Parts: sequence; structure tokens; C-alpha cells
Amino acid sequence: MYHGGGQSRCGGGKSASRMIVGCPFITCAVKKKGIEFCWNCEESVTCEKWKKHRDASKQYDSFVCYQKLEDNIQSILEKGVGEFEKEQIIRENLVKEMLKEFNEGRSKTFYCIASTVLEIKELENALQEAQKQSEGLDIKEKSKVLHQILNRIAEKKHYCLTLRK
Repeated sequence: MYHGGGQSRCGGGKSASRMIVGCPFITCAVKKKGIEFCWNCEESVTCEKWKKHRDASKQYDSFVCYQKLEDNIQSILEKGVGEFEKEQIIRENLVKEMLKEFNEGRSKTFYCIASTVLEIKELENALQEAQKQSEGLDIKEKSKVLHQILNRIAEKKHYCLTLRK
């Protein structure tokens, strides 16, 4: 939704529109307790709602990919939100580049999931390899090249590049 560019563009969990909707995690953490998010809460270890969400994220996705939720939480706890945000900006720029150069009109979700699941270095290397291999090809063929490279990395590392329903 973030990369859709339309009025429904998602501004993130703490954006004005999401705060109005009433996400139970935002309501509890930000509105009631005045903390960044659940990982800062004294009750995060015993909170059933938070535990249920984290357990579900190990098997299922919703409209977003949760495969890296636990890794992301650990990264935030170790490095802080600021460092995590910097990494997300790098990922965002990489997916923008993929969409600009390799989107034949049907790959947005695939590239967004790949940019969430793969390591930054893997994404950078995949993009560079695809740029070299697809020189002079039309957009459909360029897209196939990047798909093959990303799928090869995913298979090797046992990543899932589809939403798990």
C-alpha cells in the first residue's frame, strides 16, 4: 500500500490515518502507555495479544509480510528504532529501483516481499546482477531475469517470496 502512490498510501503504523483506525497495538502502546511499541513494554513477555500476533507471524501473513517480524524486533531491541529505520530506507530505495527498472506491471508484491525478506546485501547484489544480465532486454524479459535471481537466492536460503495465507 505504501508504494501504491494513491490516496490509500499507507503512512505506517503511527501515521494519523492509522492512529484513527485503532490498531490494538498502537492503542495500547502509544496511546495508553506512551511508549514506542510493544517491545518497550514491561508486559510484552506476558501479553497474550502480543504473543498471539508474534506466534501467528511465524506461519501466516496478512496484506504484509511478517516473516521477519522476530528478526526486526530483535534488531530494534539491539540497535534501536533509528538504526532499524535507516535499514528500512535502504530497503525502500532498493524496491523503488526494482519497480522502476524491472516491473512489467505484475511484480510489485513480489519485489516488496523480497525487499522485506532478503538481506540488504543480497538485494543489492541481485539488483546489480539483474542490471548486468538484462541489458538491452524488454521490460518483460528484464522482470524475468530479476525474478529468477531473487528466486534462486530465496531457494538457497529457504526464504518464502509469497504471502503465506
